[in-house]
Amino acid sequence: MEKILDIITEKMRKAFADAGYDASFGRVTVSNRPDLCEYQCNGALSAAKQYKCAPIQIANSVVAQLDANDYSMVEAVMPGFINLKLSDAFLRDYLEQMRTGKDFGVEKTGAGKTIVVDYGGANVAKPLHIGHLRPAIIGEALKRLYAFLGYNAIGDVHLGDWGLQMGLIIAELQCRQPGLPYFDPDYTGEYPSEPPFTLLELEEIYPTASAKKKEDEAFAQRAHAATYELQRGRRGYRAIWQHITNISLTDLRRIYDNLDVHFEKWLGESDADPYIPAMIADLKERGFAVESEGALVFPVAEETDKKEVPPCILVKSDGAAIYATTDLATMVQRMQDFAPDKMLYITDKRQALHFEQIFRAARKSGIVKPETELEHLGHGTMNGKDGKPFKTRDGGVLRLEQLLNDMTDFVRAKVIENQIVDEDQVEETTAKIALAALKYGDLSNQPTKDYNFDLERFAAFEGNTGPYILYTIVRIKSILAKYGAWEHLPIQVPANSYAKDLMLAITKLGPTLENALKSSAPNLICAYIYELAGCVNKFYHETPVLKEKDETVKAGHIALLGLARNVLETSIHILGFSAPEKM
Repeated sequence: MEKILDIITEKMRKAFADAGYDASFGRVTVSNRPDLCEYQCNGALSAAKQYKCAPIQIANSVVAQLDANDYSMVEAVMPGFINLKLSDAFLRDYLEQMRTGKDFGVEKTGAGKTIVVDYGGANVAKPLHIGHLRPAIIGEALKRLYAFLGYNAIGDVHLGDWGLQMGLIIAELQCRQPGLPYFDPDYTGEYPSEPPFTLLELEEIYPTASAKKKEDEAFAQRAHAATYELQRGRRGYRAIWQHITNISLTDLRRIYDNLDVHFEKWLGESDADPYIPAMIADLKERGFAVESEGALVFPVAEETDKKEVPPCILVKSDGAAIYATTDLATMVQRMQDFAPDKMLYITDKRQALHFEQIFRAARKSGIVKPETELEHLGHGTMNGKDGKPFKTRDGGVLRLEQLLNDMTDFVRAKVIENQIVDEDQVEETTAKIALAALKYGDLSNQPTKDYNFDLERFAAFEGNTGPYILYTIVRIKSILAKYGAWEHLPIQVPANSYAKDLMLAITKLGPTLENALKSSAPNLICAYIYELAGCVNKFYHETPVLKEKDETVKAGHIALLGLARNVLETSIHILGFSAPEKM
């Protein structure tokens, strides 16, 4: 289904051509003066230079060629603007196409294409903390957006499960329980099916080992050696690693489920490890990988660089692979498994140089095809209400689960205090409102910018917040329920200016989603649904929807609200949350 702007631009181009001017001057834009008109064309001003006549003369001759039935207002205004307002019939017909079309007639621009979205950034053996919030919810929203626009969208958590933290845990566990069979190189029997630690113990072992590494050089050496032996396949260490992974994944899945974040693939660095030897051998053979101070590096600097771009280190002098090696091997794996048209990585913006290096290496070496798009979306930081880094009271990093619990507790208290729902619905309603508050509070900000987390503001039922959007949807649901069967009611011409404003807002869905995808900016969807919710509430306050005596007009009101509800619910689903039935 064509976008309104494309339709009226095409009509304007034809009018320019019919009036004897170049059609390229017929570009139409949304008016920045909605008090004067809805759409505007300034092409006559540019055409005047080429045709050497007054722009108002051109504008008048173009206006004469336009079909007046499409517009309630079409006029040429000095010095040569063409101002437009759509006719009620044109708008009705367009919205009826949206109502009856699949996914509101939004064009599936990604049909036949595959994208891998790399987001989450979770590490096994480490609890998720607030730094994992933004990549998880931004990545989930963008993945859902790509899927809605027709892409085969594959979300991959890309677990950190193969690095030094594994060696640290193995070394610390050996210090504590040296008699375990995992540490006996001559042991040939079956290893225990139950792990030698609980989740809580595991979460204590890693930070203890990490701190010890900084003070005890001998321990650090043992941890590095354990990492190396794990990656080389030592049987006992692989068994410990499997225990660590199994325990961690169970907890990670639970927390991500609570956040309504779902990955199609739970692959990790370990899954890419088998691809590393052949990749390194190939890069060496073709001269891309060279030795430097005992390490193997891939020079990626270019003559046009305005700042230094260091070589991409593939193998350290001690023979260990690092993040860059794994990320390149992961690309090899993804190209083999999925042949994606695009790979999108969502991490902290401080990793920008790392991704610049591996993207260049992947392109120079042909790991990815020339037409494969690579994008790194570096997100900003979530700070505390005071604008400083978010910390716990004792100065530590706040766990993500605790943040979710804090938001849920705050919302629950408001739900109970205001008696929003019956007692048996409190928990379900609270969970949905809390998630909307948390996700919308984050996603309404530009991803690349830092923002301040303000629990009270994010959970407010008024203003530009998730709960306000949910409240608007629930209000519409209540009206529709009182009316009765509404799903097949056709859209009618707007009954008043508030209805027309609402209709115009609904038509922006397709362009908004396309722009959000193009810019990797879910905040554009947030801005859209906030505008749409505002139009719904103005329409509701100024129009006697259910009290309207003319049944035909009433049915038109209901059909319009029903379409608005469907658009709002689809939009928040893309953002990663949903609305309760009552609120």
